[in-house]
Amino acid sequence: MFVCRFRDRIRVSVFASGLVLAAIAGIYAVSAEGAEARWDHYGGDAGGQRYVAASAITPENVSGLTEAWRASTGALEGKSAETLKRYAFEGTPILAGEALVICTPFNVVKALDPASGAELWSYDPQIATDQRPANQFVCRGVAYWQDAMAAPNADCATRIFMGTNDGRLIALDARNGRLCAGFGHSDLRPGELDVGADRLLVWPGEFQITSSPVVTGDTVIIGSAISDNVRADAPKGTVRAFDARTGERRWSFDPVARGAADHPQDWPEDVSRIGQANVWAPFSVDEARGLVILPTSSASPDFFGGLRKGDNRYANSVVALNAKTGAVVWSFQTVHHDVWDYDLPSQPTLATLTREGKPVDVVIQVTKTGFMFVLERETGKPFFGVEERAVPQGGMLGELLSPTQPFPVKPPALVPQALGKDEAWGVAYFDKKGCAERLEHVRSEGLFTPPSLEGTVLYPFNGGGANWGGMAFDPVRKIAVVNVNIAAHIITLFPGAEFKGRKDVDGHAEISPMKGTPYGMRRDLFVSGLGLPCTPPPWGKLVAVDLNDGTIKWSEPLGTIRDLAPVPLPLKWGVPNFGGPLVTQSGLIFIGAAMDNYLRAFDTMSGEELWKGRLPAGGQATPMSYVWQGKQYVVIAAGGHARAGTKIGDEIVAYALPDK
Repeated sequence: MFVCRFRDRIRVSVFASGLVLAAIAGIYAVSAEGAEARWDHYGGDAGGQRYVAASAITPENVSGLTEAWRASTGALEGKSAETLKRYAFEGTPILAGEALVICTPFNVVKALDPASGAELWSYDPQIATDQRPANQFVCRGVAYWQDAMAAPNADCATRIFMGTNDGRLIALDARNGRLCAGFGHSDLRPGELDVGADRLLVWPGEFQITSSPVVTGDTVIIGSAISDNVRADAPKGTVRAFDARTGERRWSFDPVARGAADHPQDWPEDVSRIGQANVWAPFSVDEARGLVILPTSSASPDFFGGLRKGDNRYANSVVALNAKTGAVVWSFQTVHHDVWDYDLPSQPTLATLTREGKPVDVVIQVTKTGFMFVLERETGKPFFGVEERAVPQGGMLGELLSPTQPFPVKPPALVPQALGKDEAWGVAYFDKKGCAERLEHVRSEGLFTPPSLEGTVLYPFNGGGANWGGMAFDPVRKIAVVNVNIAAHIITLFPGAEFKGRKDVDGHAEISPMKGTPYGMRRDLFVSGLGLPCTPPPWGKLVAVDLNDGTIKWSEPLGTIRDLAPVPLPLKWGVPNFGGPLVTQSGLIFIGAAMDNYLRAFDTMSGEELWKGRLPAGGQATPMSYVWQGKQYVVIAAGGHARAGTKIGDEIVAYALPDK
């Protein structure tokens, strides 16, 4: 996750060095002319392509986009300043039947008229706002399901499913927002029957649900988000499946326990005290093969693995499960024995590529390290090849590092992965000198340098490379589009007994106990005395990958410091970003994500920025697009992200071309 107050640090530094900065200054539908193009899954389609086959808005006319409507969700009303410190509006609406449906960060579900944004119905699950969630108050999306066995006008014949910040799975009637009375299961938080009384939550928000469930057949499947680095015996990262009509549990998949059973050489003999490897990002579904495809995270805790010897499969893996039974069909691990918090942060994207003139179905997984893994969907075998390469060693006493890690042959890394001792950056001599001096006293040996007592540079940092916004895929041009971050953390371990004496005096560090291990952990942004990154800009980019041959097609900085400075300086340095892209049939990319409160449109083939629309608040969400009554709309949640420091709001904004 992105560490708190990065934007505030930049704001202060821009103010302090303003003169210096000024000097360096539907998824398968036909085109918009015909039937309605729809977006009825969180990722556009069940495979997360974030592609809309609509062509009314084109590179030639996109400059004419204007705001069509905006709708306030009311999410900020009655919330305390303390609660709003953990607010992040990352939701993407779906077109469910005759309504746009979205959830707010506090899990209020809103159904809106697709043409006007007028509210059709609303449901509030009344979550507790004093629970201190593991990450933020977040709801990225909901799932839509049509019951093929129900009469069209029956109650809950169409349903909206949502996971909540307080750990519930809720089913609503998609037509009116009322709870489905026959759906019996709701609370997914760990209980004594699951883990024993000594493994219950340390605080209510240690476990939450932030991403959309998926539905395949008549089974609804959901993951969880769990706080990092609190303890070695963290809550289990179990994925659960339920009957979509009754809520009856059908199967569960614990990546740690199942990994120890299937790959005992990759785990210690007793894994009963090891938790997480949860799936906090969205899943994808291959209906034809009956697969649900998961991006798993690391086992607990993130930065010391001496209690969990081996590669730790199925953690840090793309895992394909039989959607009916939960049985593992195949898996591919992207990081062995993770001690860097390089979990898989985004939805796997299902696509079809070509080899020797024949179509090959694949899974594309982008990662925090900046790698893109392309795997054959039938087997999990790498499409372009993967090599095991030697990586830095010399971990902490008791650590059990993997001597090698998987490196894709293609595509190349989307971000820099090493910061040499002479590569520190600064806006002025004294600024760069301070960064260089700090770099001299920490380990910085490239990707996968292990955490240490003296401090270790993680480059890219834990916010990516890629993060939860994932990627978009153009199935016609075979181009993948990814927004990435380029910054560094310094991870410093210390004796666990010293945890209570450690304090964050600068306001930009995380200090965690990793209870049950010999060490605590401090995670700092690698920034200068002015608060600017010690890594060279751009600090955020949009990258296009040509998957016809696995090459980088183009790369462009994403965002400016316009809304970070005390005066609007549109310097195009690229900024940290959270959200994802959308691609259209006509050859456009739409993305918000950056910290300067714009929705932008780029040309898919060239990367040229063609248009931008000013948002009322931060656009840290993934946009979506659809055609309704012959008109194409592009919609984004503009509500900001408190921890990233963008402007907070509660609105959903739609853009369209003016009526002729």
